[in-house]
Amino acid sequence: MPNYVPISSQHQWNIEDLMEAVWERCNMLRIYTKPKGQIPDYEEPVILHAQNPTIEEFCNRLHKNLIDQFSHAWVWGRSAKHQPQRCGRDHVLCDEDIVQLCKKV
Repeated sequence: MPNYVPISSQHQWNIEDLMEAVWERCNMLRIYTKPKGQIPDYEEPVILHAQNPTIEEFCNRLHKNLIDQFSHAWVWGRSAKHQPQRCGRDHVLCDEDIVQLCKKV
């Protein structure tokens, strides 16, 4: 059954599996930010719809003028061929990728 996740709220069984199933069904991606020289922020991900999960859309979610100052991004995760990978604005992101943005000087 593809839309079935057994859980127990009383015993806290399979709550994580339920959360993963909800994310998959909603067709949303969690993208984490990483400030330069710091660890990634796993507390507040940027949420993108899976239809257009690009670096450009990620920048637009953070601030509407950020893409004008965008130089490149460092990406860690499933969408990167190596860790980290330097990417442009058209790079397609995957769920739970980590992105560090670099601005033009």
